[in-house]
Amino acid sequence: MGGGSRPNILIVITHDSGRHLSPYGRKVKTPNMERLAGEGILFTNFFCTAPQCSPSRASLLTGKYPHSHGLIGLTHRGFRLNPDEKTLPMILNEAGYKTHLFGFQHEAPDPKELGYQNIVRGKNNSCLNITPLVVEFLENKPEEPFFVMVGFSETHRPFPEYEGSLEEIEPLPYLPDLPEVRKDVGGLNILVERVDESVGRILEALDKTGLGSNTLFIYTTDHGIAFPGAKATLLDPGIEIALIMRWPDGFDGGRRIDAMLINADLLPTILDLLGIDPPEGVQGRSFLPVIEGEVSEIHEEIFPELTYHAAYDPMRSVRTRRFKYIKSFEERPFWFPPNVDNGYSKEVARRLGYFDRPRPKEMLFDLENDPLERNNLADDPEYRSVLEEMRAKLEGWMRETDDPLLEGYVPPHPGAYVTPPDSYNP
Repeated sequence: MGGGSRPNILIVITHDSGRHLSPYGRKVKTPNMERLAGEGILFTNFFCTAPQCSPSRASLLTGKYPHSHGLIGLTHRGFRLNPDEKTLPMILNEAGYKTHLFGFQHEAPDPKELGYQNIVRGKNNSCLNITPLVVEFLENKPEEPFFVMVGFSETHRPFPEYEGSLEEIEPLPYLPDLPEVRKDVGGLNILVERVDESVGRILEALDKTGLGSNTLFIYTTDHGIAFPGAKATLLDPGIEIALIMRWPDGFDGGRRIDAMLINADLLPTILDLLGIDPPEGVQGRSFLPVIEGEVSEIHEEIFPELTYHAAYDPMRSVRTRRFKYIKSFEERPFWFPPNVDNGYSKEVARRLGYFDRPRPKEMLFDLENDPLERNNLADDPEYRSVLEEMRAKLEGWMRETDDPLLEGYVPPHPGAYVTPPDSYNP
């Protein structure tokens, strides 16, 4: 790891983007993300703690899983972080960093509560409005060291209307290859390519001003893309996220790291890099030893979860390299949550009955032989020992972390707005 002064840190986080980028093998034009990956490190096996924005983003800022940091639902619906949580900007403030937020955040009603000293808002949170403000900030030679969080509203729905050739659009492997799905993916691609242009402009500004060499640039997102079977589910398309990191003064670029990681690991990694002890109770682990080649893995398993999205939908999971176990703590008459964002793909899912199939109480998938998670092995006698092992892992984690779901129903925060599950309108 490079020496010298402490690095500046600049994080770009997008909304609902999963790994829908060309460096991850998706058929979408993202040359600046490819440049970023070529000059930095691309993490191929990075996941989120929850397949929804506020809980996942709060995990990035606290290094904890949602049931531990307290933000178990959406901020704009009245859910809140525990009042005593230490966040990354707070910690960096104490370490002498100037902290800045540009655009979107979804972790508190007031971003000052999160420790941001300087808050810059545009006309809206689109990268079209926020990127020029970030570039201007960098060109004005900001006081160093700085921590900058850049939040874009892209790639949240609604998508622009795609008018091009459907043959050029790659369908999603977990949804039927139908024109409506391709058209929907085309709309997503428009926003992804818009984000890519913004990332390129920020990289250009960093390098033009001489700040790039000692700035740790991080691109990530909060959860999977907003399609049925992805966002708001604990299936891999819901919890898979991108992570690309570039720091020319700090580590060699052009690498791909396959370690299984989760976004609660990002805070302890950044603090480890800076020589700062993490706050008590942090559940993520630094993956700096993976970057430095000392170890190849830091987790045998990760535990993505969901409690509230629009409605109460309590699920917990454990994922290893080989297997995924998902437990639903309430009966639900739908396989996919029908409150997934509206779009052409939702119409397909409705037509094909995805919202009408009861969800099994337990699901077990062999990810090696069934990467699309279509064959539930929970009732297969040949996998009985695996099922029992995964159950035990999950229960052990829930007990170790005092998961309130062990005691039964988890009520919403006082004043939070929650849609009753029986009033869902698929």
